[in-house]
Amino acid sequence: MRSFKLFGASKAGDPAGAGVGNRPEMLRRKTIANNARILVAAAGLSMFPAIYALLVGAPLPFLLASLILAGGLVSLAMHQRGLVEFAVATQVATLMAVGMVLTLADPRLGDAGLAVAVQGPVLAALVARTVLRRLSWLALVPVSLLGLVASLLGLPATPVAEPFLLASSALGFIMAFAVVAHSAHRINAAYEVHDKAQISAYRHLIEHVQDAVLRFSPEGAILLASRSSEALFGCPRYQIAGAKLSDRLHVMDRPAFLTAFADAAEDGRSRTIEVRLRQDDPRAGSNVPSFVWVEMQLSPIVEDEARGPRHEVIALVRDISARKDAEAAMAEARRVAEDASNAKSRFLATIGHELRTPLNAVVGFSEMMTSGIGGELSPTHKEYAGLIQQSGKHLLEVVGMLLDMSRIEAGKFEIQAESMDPAQIVPACLSMVDSLAQERDIRLVPEIEPDLPVMTADERVCRQIMINLLSNAIKFSHDGGVVTASVKRQGQSINFSVRDRGIGMAPAAMARIGEPFFQVQDGLSRKYEGTGLGLSIVKGLVELHGGTLRAMSEIGAGTTITVLLPINGPATKPGETADILPLYREPAPAAPVSWPNEKRKAQ
Repeated sequence: MRSFKLFGASKAGDPAGAGVGNRPEMLRRKTIANNARILVAAAGLSMFPAIYALLVGAPLPFLLASLILAGGLVSLAMHQRGLVEFAVATQVATLMAVGMVLTLADPRLGDAGLAVAVQGPVLAALVARTVLRRLSWLALVPVSLLGLVASLLGLPATPVAEPFLLASSALGFIMAFAVVAHSAHRINAAYEVHDKAQISAYRHLIEHVQDAVLRFSPEGAILLASRSSEALFGCPRYQIAGAKLSDRLHVMDRPAFLTAFADAAEDGRSRTIEVRLRQDDPRAGSNVPSFVWVEMQLSPIVEDEARGPRHEVIALVRDISARKDAEAAMAEARRVAEDASNAKSRFLATIGHELRTPLNAVVGFSEMMTSGIGGELSPTHKEYAGLIQQSGKHLLEVVGMLLDMSRIEAGKFEIQAESMDPAQIVPACLSMVDSLAQERDIRLVPEIEPDLPVMTADERVCRQIMINLLSNAIKFSHDGGVVTASVKRQGQSINFSVRDRGIGMAPAAMARIGEPFFQVQDGLSRKYEGTGLGLSIVKGLVELHGGTLRAMSEIGAGTTITVLLPINGPATKPGETADILPLYREPAPAAPVSWPNEKRKAQ
């Protein structure tokens, strides 16, 4: 049975519930007021015959008319004061009271009293709240029991003449039926108004939504197309209706659409796909079709009573050509950047190899000259030869770093992990940089934890890491400063740490540690020389071992660089490093989007 509960009517006594925005509640309140008027009118029409019956000795009609009149007037008064729920309760109580009086007047089980009393819960089910509905059905129980007991015990009937009893029963039943019938009629009218409003709102939404809305038959024919579909398809929507969308899709995207449509129509699953749609252009000078990328969301229309194994389908279609163009431009830009990076790596590797051979000759012959193998040189010439040898060695170091970086980036820097004593690394490296430290009166302090475990690593690589860190620490320390190199165990790793009390770094520079060619002081006027490759090579070598590079620094207070290398060595075998270890890993490039090149392909 329909009721106004569906429309979320307001609480009892809340006048705001009857606002313009709640039309069903307004109809409910009008129905309750009309029910009260029906009661008053029925009592008024029957009052004169009831008075005549009272004068001739039959008080039952007058009692019923008075009861109905009182109930109608009280209900109308409560409704006018905004007490709608109390007005409904009064009407229900009036019907049930009339039914009880008729039941007492005629103790027969099949009398009109029970029929009238049942109308009370029916009226409550139509226009009342949940609580009153339950109470009305509970109140029907004693009335029914009263009629049943009176019938079983054979209680004597009220002394009322048969014509007056029949008239009273007819009056009560007609009055109750009129109230219930009027309520049911108004509820049906409210539902019709509500349904029409919902349909109008949905139609307005479909016609004005930005995305195109399509409705498909179970076989795939377009049953409905929204107004916005005209701009997307490039033609009036009456040309779309009745056709199949697959005829307008790019030939390469038709299988994907048919599969998604089958999932929605047959299996009842929602799907989202991206396909190319032909867009008509009446002003185009050629017959070559133009395609646009669209995102299509397919949803089945699942009804409570399925009419067949397949469902109709609703599709929301959105133009995503701008997004696809941006993705294609991004993919092309990434490809260009990767090509440039690969070209840079190949250039560094090639130029490094080309420079190493002549530099070796320069260093070798300058060393022979300074040692006097080719004859004694004058002091000036010996000084020049020494400068040549020193500069050549510096260039060899730079070339070596360039080659190391290019090999790491290419994934071709292999490590030979073997058992080694980490305590031997620091003394050996300190001796190699001792001359550099003495030039600036910098004291080197080793801190080696006793009883360090044997670790698995490439000893040559570990020395290179420590030498690079020590060289950096010496370079950025103040004259007469202190550089500390420490080795200790930290969990399942060995901690190699180098600490200086030099110039330090700002947080912005800390975030860029490990970038190739990055230097804290940039430009031609920088105080500290170098290529900016030292820490980037260290970072790559640490990652080769499966380790971690950490840095802490403060401007003016110095820098601490920490390297953690696993005791058990890298997790990969040396032969696998070429497959997994580029120095600077970037996200895998997306597959190139070639759709712009296919926009103007024929079907």
